[in-house]
Amino acid sequence: MTFQPLDDDFPHGAGNPARGALRHAGYTRLAQLTEVTAAEVLALHGVGPKAVRVLREALAAEGLSFAGE
Repeated sequence: MTFQPLDDDFPHGAGNPARGALRHAGYTRLAQLTEVTAAEVLALHGVGPKAVRVLREALAAEGLSFAGE
């Protein structure tokens, strides 16, 4: 089995199902999440409240936030 780096910059703490759901929805960069609300992200299959919290914290660390926050 070979290791392939994932093509995103989401925090690993968000979990692989959430990161996969985000990539499947077309998001590959944390900064792209400033264009959607936390509720929209939470509605993606595989994204739960913990992932949204981790993503919110990662956005805040960059001086960013979900749309409308």
